[in-house]
Amino acid sequence: MIDEPDSGNRSYFTEYWDLVGGFIFAFLALYFHHLEATTLSAVFSAASIGLFSITVSEIAEILAHRISEPYGSYLLTISAVVVEIILLFSILLQSTQNIDAIETVKGGIISAVLVDMNVLLGLAVFIGGLSFKEQQHNEDTSSSYTTILYVASLTLLVPGILDYTEHGKEVIKSASLAISLVLFLFYIIILIFQTKTHTDFFKSTARSRIFRYKKMLKEQHADDDEKEDESVVYIFEKLPTTLNFISMLFFVFVIGVMAEIFAKTSLPLFKEFSISTGIAGLLIAIISVTPEIFTAIKAAKDDQIQRVINIAMGASTVSILLTVPILMFLGFMFKIDLVLNFNPLQVGALIFTVILAWKTTDNGETNYFEGLSHLMLFISYAIIAGFY
Repeated sequence: MIDEPDSGNRSYFTEYWDLVGGFIFAFLALYFHHLEATTLSAVFSAASIGLFSITVSEIAEILAHRISEPYGSYLLTISAVVVEIILLFSILLQSTQNIDAIETVKGGIISAVLVDMNVLLGLAVFIGGLSFKEQQHNEDTSSSYTTILYVASLTLLVPGILDYTEHGKEVIKSASLAISLVLFLFYIIILIFQTKTHTDFFKSTARSRIFRYKKMLKEQHADDDEKEDESVVYIFEKLPTTLNFISMLFFVFVIGVMAEIFAKTSLPLFKEFSISTGIAGLLIAIISVTPEIFTAIKAAKDDQIQRVINIAMGASTVSILLTVPILMFLGFMFKIDLVLNFNPLQVGALIFTVILAWKTTDNGETNYFEGLSHLMLFISYAIIAGFY
Protein backbone atom coordinates (compact mmCIF):
# COMPACT_ATOMS: atom_id res chain seq x y z
CA MET A 1 0.00 0.00 0.00
CA ILE A 2 2.88 2.36 0.76
CA ASP A 3 4.22 2.06 -2.80
CA GLU A 4 0.92 3.00 -4.48
CA PRO A 5 1.33 6.81 -4.32
CA ASP A 6 4.83 6.59 -5.79
CA SER A 7 3.51 4.34 -8.55
CA GLY A 8 0.80 6.86 -9.30
CA ASN A 9 3.31 9.71 -9.41
CA ARG A 10 5.44 7.74 -11.83
CA SER A 11 2.39 7.13 -14.01
CA TYR A 12 1.54 10.82 -14.15
CA PHE A 13 5.16 11.68 -14.95
CA THR A 14 5.17 9.09 -17.75
CA GLU A 15 2.02 10.60 -19.24
CA TYR A 16 2.90 14.30 -18.92
CA TRP A 17 6.71 14.57 -18.96
CA ASP A 18 6.63 16.42 -22.29
CA LEU A 19 4.08 18.98 -21.04
CA VAL A 20 5.85 19.59 -17.72
CA GLY A 21 9.27 19.80 -19.35
CA GLY A 22 7.94 22.01 -22.14
CA PHE A 23 6.55 24.61 -19.75
CA ILE A 24 9.65 24.53 -17.52
CA PHE A 25 12.01 25.02 -20.48
CA ALA A 26 9.71 27.71 -21.94
CA PHE A 27 9.87 29.67 -18.67
CA LEU A 28 13.67 29.30 -18.55
CA ALA A 29 13.94 30.38 -22.20
CA LEU A 30 11.91 33.54 -21.51
CA TYR A 31 13.89 34.25 -18.35
CA PHE A 32 17.34 33.92 -19.96
CA HIS A 33 16.17 35.75 -23.08
CA HIS A 34 15.22 38.67 -20.82
CA LEU A 35 18.71 38.51 -19.30
CA GLU A 36 20.17 38.38 -22.85
CA ALA A 37 21.89 35.07 -22.11
CA THR A 38 21.98 33.95 -25.74
CA THR A 39 23.29 30.42 -25.34
CA LEU A 40 20.94 29.39 -22.54
CA SER A 41 17.86 30.96 -24.13
CA ALA A 42 18.61 29.20 -27.44
CA VAL A 43 19.10 25.82 -25.75
CA PHE A 44 16.00 26.08 -23.56
CA SER A 45 13.77 27.40 -26.36
CA ALA A 46 14.91 24.53 -28.62
CA ALA A 47 14.18 22.03 -25.85
CA SER A 48 10.77 23.58 -25.26
CA ILE A 49 9.94 23.43 -28.98
CA GLY A 50 10.96 19.78 -29.11
CA LEU A 51 8.86 18.81 -26.07
CA PHE A 52 5.77 20.76 -27.12
CA SER A 53 6.13 19.26 -30.59
CA ILE A 54 5.86 15.83 -28.96
CA THR A 55 2.65 16.99 -27.24
CA VAL A 56 1.24 18.22 -30.56
CA SER A 57 2.23 14.91 -32.14
CA GLU A 58 0.52 12.96 -29.33
CA ILE A 59 -2.71 14.93 -29.76
CA ALA A 60 -2.50 14.50 -33.53
CA GLU A 61 -2.04 10.76 -33.07
CA ILE A 62 -5.13 10.59 -30.84
CA LEU A 63 -7.10 12.42 -33.53
CA ALA A 64 -5.55 10.19 -36.19
CA HIS A 65 -6.92 7.09 -34.45
CA ARG A 66 -10.40 8.60 -34.65
CA ILE A 67 -10.23 8.87 -38.42
CA SER A 68 -9.22 6.33 -41.06
CA GLU A 69 -6.05 6.14 -43.14
CA PRO A 70 -4.62 7.93 -45.02
CA TYR A 71 -6.21 10.86 -43.16
CA GLY A 72 -4.65 9.80 -39.85
CA SER A 73 -1.07 9.81 -41.11
CA TYR A 74 -1.80 12.98 -43.08
CA LEU A 75 -2.84 14.77 -39.88
CA LEU A 76 0.36 13.63 -38.17
CA THR A 77 2.54 14.92 -41.00
CA ILE A 78 0.72 18.25 -41.17
CA SER A 79 1.17 18.81 -37.41
CA ALA A 80 4.93 18.34 -37.75
CA VAL A 81 5.23 20.46 -40.90
CA VAL A 82 3.41 23.34 -39.16
CA VAL A 83 6.16 23.35 -36.53
CA GLU A 84 8.76 23.28 -39.30
CA ILE A 85 7.17 26.25 -41.09
CA ILE A 86 6.96 28.27 -37.86
CA LEU A 87 10.63 27.62 -37.09
CA LEU A 88 11.85 28.45 -40.60
CA PHE A 89 9.69 31.55 -40.92
CA SER A 90 10.94 32.84 -37.55
CA ILE A 91 14.50 32.48 -38.83
CA LEU A 92 13.56 34.03 -42.18
CA LEU A 93 12.40 37.18 -40.37
CA GLN A 94 15.95 37.60 -39.02
CA SER A 95 17.36 37.98 -42.55
CA THR A 96 17.42 41.80 -42.26
CA GLN A 97 19.81 41.51 -39.32
CA ASN A 98 21.72 38.35 -40.21
CA ILE A 99 22.93 37.53 -43.71
CA ASP A 100 23.10 33.79 -42.93
CA ALA A 101 19.36 33.56 -42.13
CA ILE A 102 18.17 32.89 -45.70
CA GLU A 103 20.83 30.23 -46.33
CA THR A 104 19.88 28.59 -43.02
CA VAL A 105 16.22 28.55 -44.09
CA LYS A 106 17.10 26.96 -47.45
CA GLY A 107 19.24 24.42 -45.64
CA GLY A 108 16.33 23.73 -43.28
CA ILE A 109 13.91 23.10 -46.17
CA ILE A 110 16.15 20.46 -47.73
CA SER A 111 17.21 19.05 -44.35
CA ALA A 112 13.60 18.43 -43.33
CA VAL A 113 13.23 16.01 -46.23
CA LEU A 114 16.64 14.42 -45.64
CA VAL A 115 15.84 13.86 -41.95
CA ASP A 116 12.37 12.46 -42.74
CA MET A 117 13.61 10.11 -45.46
CA ASN A 118 16.91 9.04 -43.92
CA VAL A 119 16.74 9.44 -40.13
CA LEU A 120 13.02 8.83 -39.53
CA LEU A 121 12.57 6.18 -42.21
CA GLY A 122 16.04 4.73 -41.69
CA LEU A 123 15.78 4.39 -37.91
CA ALA A 124 12.24 2.99 -38.01
CA VAL A 125 13.03 0.45 -40.72
CA PHE A 126 16.28 -0.53 -38.99
CA ILE A 127 14.68 -1.00 -35.55
CA GLY A 128 11.65 -2.73 -37.04
CA GLY A 129 13.96 -4.98 -39.04
CA LEU A 130 15.73 -6.12 -35.89
CA SER A 131 12.42 -7.44 -34.54
CA PHE A 132 11.03 -8.80 -37.82
CA LYS A 133 13.05 -10.32 -40.65
CA GLU A 134 10.94 -8.51 -43.23
CA GLN A 135 8.12 -5.99 -42.89
CA GLN A 136 5.53 -5.52 -45.60
CA HIS A 137 3.74 -2.41 -46.82
CA ASN A 138 1.64 -1.36 -49.79
CA GLU A 139 4.14 -0.91 -52.63
CA ASP A 140 1.76 1.53 -54.35
CA THR A 141 2.35 3.90 -51.42
CA SER A 142 6.13 4.09 -51.79
CA SER A 143 5.91 4.07 -55.59
CA SER A 144 3.55 7.06 -55.58
CA TYR A 145 5.52 9.03 -53.01
CA THR A 146 8.93 8.45 -54.61
CA THR A 147 7.55 9.55 -57.98
CA ILE A 148 6.13 12.72 -56.41
CA LEU A 149 9.38 13.46 -54.55
CA TYR A 150 11.53 12.79 -57.62
CA VAL A 151 9.51 15.24 -59.73
CA ALA A 152 9.49 17.85 -56.95
CA SER A 153 13.27 17.50 -56.45
CA LEU A 154 13.95 18.02 -60.14
CA THR A 155 11.63 21.05 -60.13
CA LEU A 156 13.77 22.64 -57.41
CA LEU A 157 16.76 22.42 -59.77
CA VAL A 158 15.37 25.14 -62.05
CA PRO A 159 16.26 28.29 -60.03
CA GLY A 160 19.65 26.80 -59.16
CA ILE A 161 20.44 26.23 -62.84
CA LEU A 162 19.47 29.83 -63.66
CA ASP A 163 21.94 30.92 -61.00
CA TYR A 164 24.74 29.70 -63.30
CA THR A 165 23.49 31.73 -66.30
CA GLU A 166 23.71 35.43 -67.12
CA HIS A 167 20.24 36.11 -65.70
CA GLY A 168 20.10 38.51 -62.80
CA LYS A 169 18.67 38.04 -59.33
CA GLU A 170 15.22 39.34 -60.34
CA VAL A 171 14.84 36.64 -62.99
CA ILE A 172 15.86 33.94 -60.49
CA LYS A 173 13.40 35.36 -57.95
CA SER A 174 10.59 35.33 -60.55
CA ALA A 175 11.48 31.74 -61.43
CA SER A 176 11.40 30.82 -57.73
CA LEU A 177 7.92 32.31 -57.35
CA ALA A 178 6.73 30.46 -60.46
CA ILE A 179 8.20 27.17 -59.21
CA SER A 180 6.57 27.61 -55.78
CA LEU A 181 3.20 28.13 -57.50
CA VAL A 182 3.73 24.98 -59.58
CA LEU A 183 4.63 23.02 -56.44
CA PHE A 184 1.49 24.25 -54.67
CA LEU A 185 -0.75 23.27 -57.58
CA PHE A 186 0.99 19.89 -57.67
CA TYR A 187 0.26 19.55 -53.95
CA ILE A 188 -3.47 20.19 -54.49
CA ILE A 189 -3.56 17.46 -57.13
CA ILE A 190 -1.64 15.05 -54.88
CA LEU A 191 -4.01 15.83 -52.01
CA ILE A 192 -7.00 14.87 -54.17
CA PHE A 193 -5.14 11.77 -55.39
CA GLN A 194 -4.29 10.74 -51.82
CA THR A 195 -7.58 11.46 -50.04
CA LYS A 196 -10.24 11.08 -52.77
CA THR A 197 -9.46 9.14 -55.94
CA HIS A 198 -6.74 6.68 -54.87
CA THR A 199 -6.98 6.30 -51.08
CA ASP A 200 -6.34 2.55 -51.44
CA PHE A 201 -2.80 3.36 -52.62
CA PHE A 202 -1.98 4.62 -49.12
CA LYS A 203 -3.53 1.86 -47.03
CA SER A 204 -1.93 -1.33 -45.82
CA THR A 205 -2.73 -4.35 -47.97
CA ALA A 206 -2.59 -6.69 -44.96
CA ARG A 207 -3.03 -6.12 -41.27
CA SER A 208 0.06 -6.58 -39.15
CA ARG A 209 0.25 -9.83 -37.18
CA ILE A 210 1.25 -7.92 -34.06
CA PHE A 211 -1.53 -5.40 -34.61
CA ARG A 212 -4.16 -8.16 -34.76
CA TYR A 213 -2.71 -9.84 -31.68
CA LYS A 214 -2.70 -6.62 -29.67
CA LYS A 215 -6.26 -5.87 -30.72
CA MET A 216 -7.36 -9.31 -29.53
CA LEU A 217 -5.65 -8.80 -26.15
CA LYS A 218 -7.24 -5.39 -25.83
CA GLU A 219 -10.70 -6.84 -26.38
CA GLN A 220 -10.07 -9.66 -23.90
CA HIS A 221 -8.95 -7.25 -21.19
CA ALA A 222 -11.44 -4.46 -21.83
CA ASP A 223 -12.58 -4.47 -18.21
CA ASP A 224 -9.02 -4.15 -16.93
CA ASP A 225 -8.43 -1.25 -19.30
CA GLU A 226 -11.47 0.56 -17.94
CA LYS A 227 -10.12 0.19 -14.40
CA GLU A 228 -6.77 1.57 -15.46
CA ASP A 229 -8.49 4.49 -17.16
CA GLU A 230 -10.08 5.43 -13.84
CA SER A 231 -6.65 5.90 -12.24
CA VAL A 232 -4.46 7.59 -14.85
CA VAL A 233 -5.74 8.62 -18.29
CA TYR A 234 -3.99 10.89 -20.75
CA ILE A 235 -6.31 13.88 -20.60
CA PHE A 236 -6.35 14.47 -24.37
CA GLU A 237 -7.79 11.00 -24.90
CA LYS A 238 -10.88 12.08 -22.95
CA LEU A 239 -11.31 15.45 -24.66
CA PRO A 240 -13.69 15.72 -27.62
CA THR A 241 -12.23 16.27 -31.08
CA THR A 242 -12.98 20.01 -31.14
CA LEU A 243 -11.17 20.66 -27.85
CA ASN A 244 -8.21 18.60 -29.03
CA PHE A 245 -7.91 20.78 -32.12
CA ILE A 246 -8.07 23.89 -29.91
CA SER A 247 -5.37 22.38 -27.67
CA MET A 248 -3.17 21.76 -30.72
CA LEU A 249 -3.57 25.39 -31.80
CA PHE A 250 -2.62 26.58 -28.31
CA PHE A 251 0.58 24.52 -28.22
CA VAL A 252 1.42 25.59 -31.78
CA PHE A 253 1.09 29.21 -30.57
CA VAL A 254 3.48 28.51 -27.67
CA ILE A 255 5.88 26.87 -30.14
CA GLY A 256 5.66 30.03 -32.23
CA VAL A 257 6.71 32.17 -29.26
CA MET A 258 9.62 29.83 -28.52
CA ALA A 259 10.56 29.75 -32.22
CA GLU A 260 10.89 33.54 -32.24
CA ILE A 261 13.28 33.38 -29.28
CA PHE A 262 15.20 30.51 -30.87
CA ALA A 263 15.53 32.40 -34.16
CA LYS A 264 16.86 35.54 -32.48
CA THR A 265 19.38 33.68 -30.33
CA SER A 266 20.45 30.67 -32.43
CA LEU A 267 21.78 32.48 -35.51
CA PRO A 268 24.42 34.48 -33.57
CA LEU A 269 25.21 31.27 -31.71
CA PHE A 270 25.74 29.33 -34.95
CA LYS A 271 28.09 32.06 -36.16
CA GLU A 272 29.97 32.20 -32.86
CA PHE A 273 30.67 28.46 -32.92
CA SER A 274 31.37 28.44 -36.69
CA ILE A 275 28.45 26.09 -37.40
CA SER A 276 27.80 25.99 -41.16
CA THR A 277 24.35 26.86 -42.52
CA GLY A 278 24.01 23.25 -43.69
CA ILE A 279 24.48 21.87 -40.17
CA ALA A 280 22.27 24.63 -38.75
CA GLY A 281 19.53 23.55 -41.15
CA LEU A 282 19.95 19.95 -40.03
CA LEU A 283 19.64 20.92 -36.37
CA ILE A 284 16.44 22.86 -37.07
CA ALA A 285 15.02 19.94 -39.06
CA ILE A 286 15.82 17.45 -36.29
CA ILE A 287 14.06 19.64 -33.71
CA SER A 288 10.86 19.73 -35.79
CA VAL A 289 10.96 16.08 -36.90
CA THR A 290 11.82 14.49 -33.51
CA PRO A 291 8.17 13.77 -32.50
CA GLU A 292 7.54 12.01 -35.82
CA ILE A 293 10.65 9.90 -35.29
CA PHE A 294 9.29 8.62 -31.95
CA THR A 295 5.91 7.87 -33.55
CA ALA A 296 7.49 6.04 -36.50
CA ILE A 297 9.79 3.93 -34.32
CA LYS A 298 6.86 2.89 -32.14
CA ALA A 299 4.87 1.93 -35.25
CA ALA A 300 7.78 -0.08 -36.67
CA LYS A 301 8.20 -2.02 -33.40
CA ASP A 302 4.48 -2.87 -33.61
CA ASP A 303 5.02 -4.17 -37.18
CA GLN A 304 3.04 -1.29 -38.69
CA ILE A 305 5.56 -0.37 -41.37
CA GLN A 306 2.79 1.02 -43.58
CA ARG A 307 2.28 3.78 -41.03
CA VAL A 308 6.04 4.48 -41.09
CA ILE A 309 6.03 4.83 -44.89
CA ASN A 310 3.00 7.13 -44.76
CA ILE A 311 4.57 9.35 -42.10
CA ALA A 312 8.11 9.54 -43.55
CA MET A 313 7.26 9.97 -47.20
CA GLY A 314 4.09 11.94 -46.54
CA ALA A 315 5.96 14.45 -44.39
CA SER A 316 8.70 14.75 -47.02
CA THR A 317 6.12 15.42 -49.72
CA VAL A 318 4.40 18.11 -47.66
CA SER A 319 7.78 19.62 -46.72
CA ILE A 320 8.54 20.36 -50.37
CA LEU A 321 5.11 20.92 -51.91
CA LEU A 322 3.63 22.99 -49.07
CA THR A 323 6.49 24.42 -47.00
CA VAL A 324 8.27 25.96 -50.00
CA PRO A 325 5.21 27.82 -51.40
CA ILE A 326 4.16 29.06 -47.94
CA LEU A 327 7.64 30.37 -47.12
CA MET A 328 7.90 31.99 -50.56
CA PHE A 329 4.51 33.65 -50.03
CA LEU A 330 5.44 34.88 -46.55
CA GLY A 331 8.79 36.12 -47.86
CA PHE A 332 6.98 38.05 -50.61
CA MET A 333 4.50 39.53 -48.09
CA PHE A 334 7.31 40.68 -45.77
CA LYS A 335 9.53 41.85 -48.67
CA ILE A 336 12.24 39.26 -48.01
CA ASP A 337 14.26 38.12 -51.02
CA LEU A 338 13.97 34.34 -50.65
CA VAL A 339 15.04 32.51 -53.81
CA LEU A 340 15.18 28.76 -54.38
CA ASN A 341 18.74 28.56 -55.71
CA PHE A 342 19.76 25.59 -53.56
CA ASN A 343 23.42 24.60 -53.76
CA PRO A 344 24.52 21.43 -55.63
CA LEU A 345 25.15 19.51 -52.39
CA GLN A 346 21.58 20.09 -51.17
CA VAL A 347 19.84 19.19 -54.42
CA GLY A 348 22.19 16.27 -55.03
CA ALA A 349 21.57 14.84 -51.56
CA LEU A 350 17.83 15.28 -52.07
CA ILE A 351 17.79 13.44 -55.40
CA PHE A 352 20.05 10.62 -54.14
CA THR A 353 17.80 10.23 -51.08
CA VAL A 354 14.72 9.84 -53.26
CA ILE A 355 16.51 7.30 -55.48
CA LEU A 356 17.63 5.32 -52.43
CA ALA A 357 14.07 5.39 -50.99
CA TRP A 358 12.77 4.10 -54.32
CA LYS A 359 15.27 1.21 -54.27
CA THR A 360 14.64 0.26 -50.63
CA THR A 361 10.83 0.33 -50.72
CA ASP A 362 9.76 -0.47 -54.30
CA ASN A 363 9.10 -4.19 -53.66
CA GLY A 364 6.78 -3.58 -50.70
CA GLU A 365 9.20 -5.13 -48.18
CA THR A 366 11.83 -3.66 -45.86
CA ASN A 367 14.59 -5.05 -43.65
CA TYR A 368 17.18 -3.68 -41.24
CA PHE A 369 19.90 -3.42 -43.91
CA GLU A 370 17.76 -1.03 -45.96
CA GLY A 371 17.21 1.12 -42.89
CA LEU A 372 20.95 1.16 -42.24
CA SER A 373 21.55 2.31 -45.83
CA HIS A 374 19.46 5.44 -45.23
CA LEU A 375 21.30 6.19 -42.00
CA MET A 376 24.67 5.85 -43.74
CA LEU A 377 23.59 8.29 -46.46
CA PHE A 378 22.47 10.82 -43.85
CA ILE A 379 25.73 10.56 -41.87
CA SER A 380 27.71 11.08 -45.08
CA TYR A 381 25.68 14.17 -45.95
CA ALA A 382 26.05 15.59 -42.43
CA ILE A 383 29.84 15.21 -42.60
CA ILE A 384 30.07 16.95 -45.97
CA ALA A 385 27.61 19.70 -44.92
CA GLY A 386 29.84 20.49 -41.96
CA PHE A 387 32.71 21.41 -44.32
CA TYR A 388 30.73 22.75 -47.29
